[in-house]
Amino acid sequence: MIRAIQLSYRVGNKTILNYLDLAVEKGETLAVMGMSGAGKSTLLKCIGGLIRPTFGAVEIDGVDITRMKESELDAVRVKIGMVFQYAALFDSLNVYENVSFGLRRHKLMSEEEIAEVVRTRLAIVGLPRTENLMPAQLSGGMQKRVGLARALALDPEIVLYDEPTAGLDPITSAAIADLIVKTRNELGVTSMLVTHDIATIKRVASRVAMLHSGKIVAVGTVEEMEDHPNPIVRQFITGSGEGPIRITE
Repeated sequence: MIRAIQLSYRVGNKTILNYLDLAVEKGETLAVMGMSGAGKSTLLKCIGGLIRPTFGAVEIDGVDITRMKESELDAVRVKIGMVFQYAALFDSLNVYENVSFGLRRHKLMSEEEIAEVVRTRLAIVGLPRTENLMPAQLSGGMQKRVGLARALALDPEIVLYDEPTAGLDPITSAAIADLIVKTRNELGVTSMLVTHDIATIKRVASRVAMLHSGKIVAVGTVEEMEDHPNPIVRQFITGSGEGPIRITE
């Protein structure tokens, strides 16, 4: 469903992604783990068509999106729901207006039809009857749920999560992780998340990829990664201060 081929991204003299290869199968949840600043969010933005890579290809369902015109790319973006690290809700819009934002831009629907989609998506994320609340009235966990409802409003085939549990307490993080699993199971979406939260990875991932120095250095199930021979993977999972990963990187 998603394939990155020799994907590279550079800013000036800094290489963030370095000829990276990665594949995500239809219907699975792939978690990409790595240190802060490793390029996880950049990878997600390249896959979501928000930024263009310096080199390489991103295929969505077999179609390379990196060379598309903006008008063509818009049609692909409708297939992809993006849940941003800090929800990225519009502060001046209430929950109803936030969730319906993409529908008004991309769909020809009556107000009654829009209201029904908003209602059902808020119910899926466990926030019924919150349409009139403003983002400032929501907790961090609730904001992330509204962000997911907005991403689901367009019936995407793919949902991308950027650090979905960042800044949340362990109980709320577990609830968000369970919601990711529920979304995959009930709606059949292909999911990809980037995170450094091992507890979330263990809770949601079908497979795990390790991003380090701009490359994917290992891929496997949670169990395989916990017993992986690569010292980079072992150090990251155990949180050890000893090993090839340096905090200064």
